[in-house]
Amino acid sequence: MRKWARVMLGAALAASLMVGAAQASLAADKATKSQKKSGKMAKEKSLYERLGKKEAITAVVDEFVGNVAADNRINAFFAHTDIAKLKMNLVNQICEAAGGPCKYTGRSMKEAHQGMGVGSADFNALVEDLVKALDKFHVGDKEKNELLGVLGPMKGDIVEKP
Repeated sequence: MRKWARVMLGAALAASLMVGAAQASLAADKATKSQKKSGKMAKEKSLYERLGKKEAITAVVDEFVGNVAADNRINAFFAHTDIAKLKMNLVNQICEAAGGPCKYTGRSMKEAHQGMGVGSADFNALVEDLVKALDKFHVGDKEKNELLGVLGPMKGDIVEKP
């Protein structure tokens, strides 16, 4: 179960690189400069709040897990996974990564994926499934890119082969 959760989260993290985190950063810089000029530098809500808090994260995770289950490219990695536990771990990991009050207590990404033989194509497929879930719930590009940017660096701990 944890292996699957780690693969999914790692994919999400790496997706930031593929989805355009650089564009999100440039847009954020532009918005900040604009706010400074207008004197309206209000405190922005956390990513967790902008995603819709735990309830919305749970809905996205449910959709994401369904996408992965239907994805023949990667669903074999999760054939023997405790899906309820996986969902709980994913919700907690995303919630914590987004600045929410949840605490992820699972194994490290490296430990969870060691020896699984996850390749770049597998990781990319997982990211696609996450993006599809985020898009279904109309998560804004800024929030999507921020989330993927937080998760993307995990790719190095998950992918073992090109």
